[in-house]
Amino acid sequence: MVNVGVIGYGYWGPNLVRNFMVNSDTKVLSVCDRDPIRLEKVQNLYPAVKVTTKAEDLITDNEVNVIVIATPVASHFDLALAALKAGKHVWVEKPITATSEQASRLIDEANSKNLILLVDHTFVYTGAVRKMREITKDPSFGKLQYYDSARVNLGIFQHDVNVLWDLAVHDLTIMSYVIDEKPVAVSATGYSHIKGQPENMAFMTVFFDNDLIAHINVNWLSPVKIRRTLVGGSKRMIVYDDTENSEKLKIYDSGIKITETPDDIHKLMISYRTGDLWSPKVDAWEALQVEVEHFVACIQANQKPLTGGEEGLRIVRILEAADFSMRDRGVPVNLK
Repeated sequence: MVNVGVIGYGYWGPNLVRNFMVNSDTKVLSVCDRDPIRLEKVQNLYPAVKVTTKAEDLITDNEVNVIVIATPVASHFDLALAALKAGKHVWVEKPITATSEQASRLIDEANSKNLILLVDHTFVYTGAVRKMREITKDPSFGKLQYYDSARVNLGIFQHDVNVLWDLAVHDLTIMSYVIDEKPVAVSATGYSHIKGQPENMAFMTVFFDNDLIAHINVNWLSPVKIRRTLVGGSKRMIVYDDTENSEKLKIYDSGIKITETPDDIHKLMISYRTGDLWSPKVDAWEALQVEVEHFVACIQANQKPLTGGEEGLRIVRILEAADFSMRDRGVPVNLK
């Protein structure tokens, strides 16, 4: 049995506690939060679970062997490092840390202690995103040409991170899972409409060595909620709309064909092809439950998780580069 301690019972914490509670191989022993009102809710729902306002109570508890961290980004490093040093496996919310240096430190600590470090990149465990990767790997999709996403809504404003670190982290995670090629540079522009607060809207372009390009639009000031991703191939194209209750994925058998006429090799002829449109069946499992099962399996088999520390580090490096680019009005920043 995997005994779990959850630190943070705010927006995402209740979902984490619920999913760890229903898994047959895990048991939530303790929940920590600074807000006593939130802890009252825990006690009402789960009377057998211990509650505390001190994170160290969970980290030093010998019965707890997994620490789940669902707190603001600035606290991730200290909490995760303390848990790893105490010999606990760690599940940490996205992004893994506030800097790539901190992420590297956590990875080294987990490896040195032979512990599992998982970053909660939930979208990787959804049926829609997994199906999207499967489709793009099929030869019928053709060569990947572009990735274009929009993730906008009105609020929730974060005070500790900008909109890229809050929203674009999801799209970068999906992009990283679907696209095997590694990005080489990032350009970003953004703006804060509230003095003294982080950027609330931003546009990011991610460059690759080949002719593949990715663009991400994130915004806390949109009058409508949009969660849409377009992935273009040379033969087919995908539209992924996460706001759809059903038919989250639509596949378009459309594209263009470029030919050169024998009379004039400099004259390119572009023809358009519009074929069928269909929506493939997507597994409707709850992504968090799949992720919990995967996490437990990794602990039991001592294997690297799909969204481990290394993947979390890659995403943070892109976000850091985007921050540098935004400060210089979109000048591209090379990735290490």
